[in-house]
Amino acid sequence: MSSQHHQKMRQRYVSLGSGELLSVVVFAVVAWRFTPRLADPTDVRALWSALVPLLLILTQGGAYWLLARRWIGTGHMPRGLAASYHVFRVVDVAVLAGGLVGVLVWFPDSLATSALVVGIWLFGVLEYVNYFVVRLSYPPRTWFSQVTRGRSPRLVQDLRRSRQRLATAHHHHRGSTD
Repeated sequence: MSSQHHQKMRQRYVSLGSGELLSVVVFAVVAWRFTPRLADPTDVRALWSALVPLLLILTQGGAYWLLARRWIGTGHMPRGLAASYHVFRVVDVAVLAGGLVGVLVWFPDSLATSALVVGIWLFGVLEYVNYFVVRLSYPPRTWFSQVTRGRSPRLVQDLRRSRQRLATAHHHHRGSTD
């Protein structure tokens, strides 16, 4: 990878990571400022039940992009970090499920509030899918044609490479002792 391309990728990852982390702060502040407008305390619980999973996934995503700058074109995701993201992949499903339970238990009476809460929870699901299942982030004009290709997200690619490296290292180690 050329030095110029490497630098461009690092800048893109900084932009992606910073954007995700900034969105966490913005969403949290907007929700915090919005909650006093909700008359019913159960609406507040429903809002935060939907929002917490989204904030968690966006934080993990932002951290991933910022950390991934270290191994662009030169290495692999560190084993400990890969192990953490394997755990996140499972825990996030549980957190999304718990958030959905909270949304349903405290489902708002108001159509506008319920639409907002469901929309926020679905946004969290989409972010999870985008990071751990299939890449969904593409420019608008090519979105449909790109999404239908079913490409693996960069995080998933890094996790696979880390696992393959670990399996290869384990195989070589076992082979040398037999």
